[in-house]
Amino acid sequence: MRIIISSVILCILLPLTVSAQQQGRGTFKWVDDEGVLHYGDHIPPEYADKPKQRLNDQGVAVEHLEGKKTEEQLAAEKKAAELELQRELQRRADQALLNTYISVDEIEMHRDRRVELFRAQARVTELYLRNLARRLDQLKRTAGRYKPYSSDPNAETIDPSLVADIKETEQAIERHEGNLQQFQDEEKRIRDRFEGDIERFKNIKGIEDDSSLAEQPQTAATSLAQVVPE
Repeated sequence: MRIIISSVILCILLPLTVSAQQQGRGTFKWVDDEGVLHYGDHIPPEYADKPKQRLNDQGVAVEHLEGKKTEEQLAAEKKAAELELQRELQRRADQALLNTYISVDEIEMHRDRRVELFRAQARVTELYLRNLARRLDQLKRTAGRYKPYSSDPNAETIDPSLVADIKETEQAIERHEGNLQQFQDEEKRIRDRFEGDIERFKNIKGIEDDSSLAEQPQTAATSLAQVVPE
């Protein structure tokens, strides 16, 4: 009895297995180099890189398989992917901009606060540099009374500590001049960045630039005001 049941199950499953294998393999359709259409249950090696289609039992294409891509196609896809990435990054940046600010005035206020931080640091550094310059001038005038800076043959040799003091002061001036340049560069970078944010915010919101609405006489007055120093 068990043998009979097993035989029945085997007879049922065997056709299903064969059918599944055939379905998994399927029928392919492709075109050769001469433009001739071919059908088959496998792709010849010489056409493996060609575009092809997998057909179901009714001859309907159920899957499109791309062939080997040319260098031009790969380059085009790479460029398209890069453009899509740029668009996505721009979309995220725009969303962050709109989530952060509600008006141009708010952006400008934030910009001015950031700029003032670096301006304050620059003012302190400039004051310190003026003090260092005065100190260096005094040290050099003192050193002028000693050899090798003095023309007096009877002058004493300069004290090594004075030479070291001059060198330290010169190094401090050089260091703080570098700091001052960094503060000024950072201020410019912040201004440029916020200017870009303002222009982008106006573009997104459809806000017209006030300067584009100015009349000709007003433009001339503005140009004159730009010439007059503050």
